[in-house]
Amino acid sequence: MLSKFLKLQNGTDIRGIAVENDSHEVNLTDEAVRAIAMGILKWLEGCENNSCDKFRIAVGMDSRISGPKIKSEIIRTFESCGVNVIDCNMATTPAMFMTTVMESYSCTAAVMITASHLPYFHNGMKIFTKRGGAEKSDITEILKYASERDPSIEMNEISGRTTEANLTEDYSRFLVYKIMKDTGMSKPLEGLNIIVDAGNGAGGFFATKVLSSLGADYTGSQFLEPDGMFPNHAPNPEDSAAMKSLSEAVIRQGADLGIIFDTDVDRAAIVGDDGSEINRNSLIALISDIVLREHPGSVIVTDSVTSNGLSEFISSRGGVHHRFKRGYKNVINEAKRINAEGSEKSYLAIETSGHAALEENYFLDDGAYLIAKILTEVSRLNQEGRKIQSLISDLKQSAESMEYRIRITAVDFAEYGKKVLREFEAFGENTEGLEVVFPNNEGVKLKTEDGWCLLRMSLHEPVMPLNVESDVPGGASRIMEIIGTFLKNNEGLEF
Repeated sequence: MLSKFLKLQNGTDIRGIAVENDSHEVNLTDEAVRAIAMGILKWLEGCENNSCDKFRIAVGMDSRISGPKIKSEIIRTFESCGVNVIDCNMATTPAMFMTTVMESYSCTAAVMITASHLPYFHNGMKIFTKRGGAEKSDITEILKYASERDPSIEMNEISGRTTEANLTEDYSRFLVYKIMKDTGMSKPLEGLNIIVDAGNGAGGFFATKVLSSLGADYTGSQFLEPDGMFPNHAPNPEDSAAMKSLSEAVIRQGADLGIIFDTDVDRAAIVGDDGSEINRNSLIALISDIVLREHPGSVIVTDSVTSNGLSEFISSRGGVHHRFKRGYKNVINEAKRINAEGSEKSYLAIETSGHAALEENYFLDDGAYLIAKILTEVSRLNQEGRKIQSLISDLKQSAESMEYRIRITAVDFAEYGKKVLREFEAFGENTEGLEVVFPNNEGVKLKTEDGWCLLRMSLHEPVMPLNVESDVPGGASRIMEIIGTFLKNNEGLEF
């Protein structure tokens, strides 16, 4: 039973198959959802040192078609245990966390029903307390408790009560107030045409409730209506088709800026008025420039695959670039660790995927808050006759950048992956033209005169991602020629 539930763990999230389809069986069943809800309550009782009938828990969802049914099962389970529930209906992941710190909500915890950018048949949960998002060990504990629940036991009679709240409205006002306060203007975006691509997720409110309140014209915005089948493109700022769609929309409309969110709005990216994509390294550079003017000397924590050009950019702004393990929770926790030690200070933790967490905002990865920071700069620059991309005009872009996902075919993929990394490091030490990079917090990084490569283990899959970056055209191919023999000689790898 435990192994069945543990298969639903995806790092610090719970994710499963919620809709039957041709290739996957449903494992996030009604019974599993109820058991997980009970597991959440038991875990919370330990965290809060209180009984669950004293809890006030917010529950929200993104636009996925399975969301309403899952929400209903969670709320019914919570109510039967005496919990008072705040039903937030359609909401964003960051806004759900805010229910634990906003005085008007004062929730013990929040449960967000989402599977981020994954296809429509997936769904899951993210869990928050006022201390932040649940850690990996917390999710394991919750699922362990869920597995111990006797499925034959019927739920109690309803003893808790549920009230509805318009969290999206409340969170929109929070964002609007922030931008007005930071700009000192009531209509700081007046005269600007800014379009939003919500990918049919939960982010459409940003156009209708935030941009409109700030004076912007959001004509040309697309896919604002929630649709859990995601018929237009993947709601993912990392998806090339999604970014291309936004770029084309900006150019077609003649807009000043384009904004794109993922399904649950914990990630974002932008497009300049010329259609240029500002995501991954470019987005990190942009928000780093803003943060470093506010907090000179800050440590900028990123994931391991960021570019050398970004490192040079952060250094030129007086910051310290600190690469760490991939995974948004990893970079956030590393920034918190740096701050706790006290010798240095970090105000920004950000992953190339678009997860950006600012110290001023509880180190919460919040795509809407990130965009709010950027829009303050957009307003300032507009008064100077400048565009947002001017802030990163000196960012050195790599000539070539690519990622290979090498599948591990060995049965014990975790152990085999560790073996490959040990051998890859030895290969780097003993091969002319290669140098092992130290220190390195994830996988094995080798550099050449043309650039670098990083081989690491995937966080959740039997896959070894290989990132290659070169500062010169053709350099990536030369790097692959050097390391290709090593990879092809490993029988447990599909390369």
